Amino acid sequence: MSAPVPLHGETLLVPERVIIAPAVGVFRSRKVDPSGAVCEGDEIGVVEGPGTSESVRSPFEGTIMGMLVQPGERLRQGQPVAWLRVA
Repeated sequence: MSAPVPLHGETLLVPERVIIAPAVGVFRSRKVDPSGAVCEGDEIGVVEGPGTSESVRSPFEGTIMGMLVQPGERLRQGQPVAWLRVA
């Protein structure tokens, strides 16, 4: 059986990661646990574009250390939205 392929960035030795915008649009935040804890796949917000809406989800389990964008801010695809420390 072959070893699982790590996610892009998972071979890093630093415990910090970023969550990026999946599309172009305006960021709308979602309520996150007050402790900042997120699980893999948790939605932290939505990017609303013309006629579209795409979830911003954490690809990692960890703790959100800070938001890098404000609600209502216009984002480009791939722009960092939040940084977190992995569990």
